[in-house]
Amino acid sequence: MRLHEYQAKEVFADAGIPTPAAELAASVDDAVAAAEAIGYPVAVKAQVHVGGRGKAGGIELAESESEVREVADDILGMDLKGYTVERVLVEEAVDFVNELYVGVTMDRGEGKPVAMVSTRGGVNIEEVAEEDPEAIAREHIDPAFGMHPYQARRAVYEAGVDRDIANSVARVLQTLYQVWEDRDGSDAEINPLMVTADDEIVAADAVLNVDDDALFRQPEMAEYDEEGEFSEDELERKADEYGFDYVRLSGNVGIIGNGAGLVMTTLDLVDYYGGEPANFLDVGGGAKAERISNALDMVFSDENVDAVVFNIFGGITRGDEVARGINEALEQFDEIPKPVVVRLAGTNAEEGMEILNADLVTVEQTLEDAVQRAVGYAEEVDQ
Repeated sequence: MRLHEYQAKEVFADAGIPTPAAELAASVDDAVAAAEAIGYPVAVKAQVHVGGRGKAGGIELAESESEVREVADDILGMDLKGYTVERVLVEEAVDFVNELYVGVTMDRGEGKPVAMVSTRGGVNIEEVAEEDPEAIAREHIDPAFGMHPYQARRAVYEAGVDRDIANSVARVLQTLYQVWEDRDGSDAEINPLMVTADDEIVAADAVLNVDDDALFRQPEMAEYDEEGEFSEDELERKADEYGFDYVRLSGNVGIIGNGAGLVMTTLDLVDYYGGEPANFLDVGGGAKAERISNALDMVFSDENVDAVVFNIFGGITRGDEVARGINEALEQFDEIPKPVVVRLAGTNAEEGMEILNADLVTVEQTLEDAVQRAVGYAEEVDQ
């Protein structure tokens, strides 16, 4: 479960992490009232589950009532990477001299949580990790003992944080880890953690993702998930109705598979062959025709998707059932909305290949060929 920025900041602030004064607004008038209460200048920030909001026009500064009205009117209702902005966070603007990054996640390779610190905050941390991995200091934590203060300090010092603020940053990092642990987090980060001219630090952004399977022991987090239509987009609500494991991503190649590992492999191959995955969608084992049809309905509903790749390996799931589901879904259309590439293997795969309507889909024998074909179709649409 992904929390919105305003929700994550509430959790962080309750734990003692400094955050700017802020109010949520669902209309232009509400945004103006919030700005007047907070005091100018303010930042007006779209509350949607996407990264890069600033570059996409979803975060703007305002220094007067007229500017707040203008930027709030621009942001509210805008389409931001496929999400409609229905609420904004009006927040005290921070006069900063530096931006840092702190985060906590699970390092599955090490089988331990890892805390991270970087002096290159305010930018996409994934890009930093790829271009200059040494710019991120990492500290692995034994979950049996939690994060010791010396570990937080070591990570901060190794990152090269200025000594005048090192202890403050270390305290924030240790608190962030405690929030991550107490709230059954999957990811927690502050990017940027801003440093003011007075050497104060403020969480200017906040990310907290909570393990869905732990919500039964996180009633407060579950309440955040129940905040109506603002807790997730239409596709994610539809995924809940259908009972799919689904995550929306920012690319244009839709992915459907049966089994988390198979879907992740497909995502990696899409990236390897130069494409960008649009989603993670696992239909699970034993998927019948109706379930496959529902999966296609979901992916076709994502306006960012330009091509779809099916990767089905039959164990419990039968290839002929999958094929029938694909045919049933596509035969409803006078014109197929997006090209579909199918790879079947395993139980009844040969029968499924014979059943598939070749006028509706492209069939490939190997996963590599299927992914390359789907990436190619998506590239043709973009040109």
